[in-house]
Amino acid sequence: MSGIFVFILGLFIGSFLNCFVYRLHEKEPFVTGRSFCPKCRHNLSWLDLVPVFSFLFLKGKCRYCQKKISIQYPLAELLTALIFFLVFTYYSINLFWLVITSFLIIIFIYDLKYFLIPDSVLFIAIFLTLFYLIISPVLIAGYLWAALGASGFFLAIYLISRGKWIGFGDVKLAILMGLLVGFPNILIALFSAFLLGAIVGLGLISLKKKTLKSEVPFGPFLIIGIYIALFFGDKIINWYMNMLTF
Repeated sequence: MSGIFVFILGLFIGSFLNCFVYRLHEKEPFVTGRSFCPKCRHNLSWLDLVPVFSFLFLKGKCRYCQKKISIQYPLAELLTALIFFLVFTYYSINLFWLVITSFLIIIFIYDLKYFLIPDSVLFIAIFLTLFYLIISPVLIAGYLWAALGASGFFLAIYLISRGKWIGFGDVKLAILMGLLVGFPNILIALFSAFLLGAIVGLGLISLKKKTLKSEVPFGPFLIIGIYIALFFGDKIINWYMNMLTF
């Protein structure tokens, strides 16, 4: 029952995060004011705001203007719910990981939609993670070295390519990655991000959706890499070490 509750909580948090991303980009207050359709600006009732189910019930269209609702909304709600459930499975009720997941989802959606990582969200997430590490019974040095190494690696790529291969936001996001997963899991996170990025990039090119010169946001792949490292990093490293000693 606890897992079901966490999943449902994730759906509603995901709905709020969708609203937060929109209002952050539009520089509108997100604490006050009712939810509204971004197309016709009509205020929404609670029947329009039930995560996933409202989208299905309304057949993906606004009740008032009949314009299409972006598939981003139910997908982000389901993604948040799924990660909340996985976090609960691995860490039980851990407030830090639920909060930091919310920040990562915001960054994921924002970068995917606007090709930009918002500094305000990223810096708060870094500060919270540093505070969590300080009060936790862990060896913080491994996490600091992971953050320094990952950000240094990305900074080198940024400088060599003059910002053509990755954005500077990815350099800053790498700091958060290292602080969250530490060493050696940062290697798993980075490898997973680059592998997934390459697969998706080649897939988009083969479908003629993108070209070699097209810009593809890398932040979402880095965030996926974080969770692969968190949930499967130890298993992947143990498998790899066993392969070496076989």
